[in-house]
Amino acid sequence: MSKHLQRDIDGLINRLLTISSMVEEMIDRATQALSERRYDLAEKVISSDDIVDSSEVHLEEECLKMLALHQPVAVDLRRIATVLKVNADLERMADLAVSIANRARAISEHPAFVVPDRLGKMIVLATQMVRGAMDSFVNLDAAAARRILAMDQQVDQYNSEIIDELQTRMQKQADLVPAALHCFSGVRHIERIADHATNIAEDVIYLVEGEIVRHRHLNLDDSPS
Repeated sequence: MSKHLQRDIDGLINRLLTISSMVEEMIDRATQALSERRYDLAEKVISSDDIVDSSEVHLEEECLKMLALHQPVAVDLRRIATVLKVNADLERMADLAVSIANRARAISEHPAFVVPDRLGKMIVLATQMVRGAMDSFVNLDAAAARRILAMDQQVDQYNSEIIDELQTRMQKQADLVPAALHCFSGVRHIERIADHATNIAEDVIYLVEGEIVRHRHLNLDDSPS
């Protein structure tokens, strides 16, 4: 790798980590607004989205310029391709955080509604997945990335249990249906954030090992043969 290419790739990764930090803060604030009725935080999430959007577009443009200028191959090509894909996943997470914040604002109009207890546990696990996926990217740690893939099943389980609870509440208390539907939507958005963290973990495995693991039912405790 030339010094110029190394410098440019390092710059891409630093910008990606800046975007990741902004997105993680948006997710933290949005989920706190939903689970703890911190509706003041919802506005901060919504106002942050434009910055993430513009940063995502700028980083994508830089990646495309590097592909044209340096014409990288092998691991260098994989690194730039991975930055492009992770960048897109982070932008989608930011959009989901905005949607969660909007659901939190809507629930604020229903003070009698209580969010399900399991929601806090689901949020903790999903945010751990996001941070863990980005840590595995920084550290080029495929084993850590596989652990993120394994965590997604528990998030899916929480998602199913919370939705079942909300459906039962709606059947028993018709006056809480609007708030329960907003919560239902927020929970699904959290589940989607975890899915994007899974995407990033899969991309890390591709970056480190050259192995595409999407849609495969691997033994997540083992490395591919």
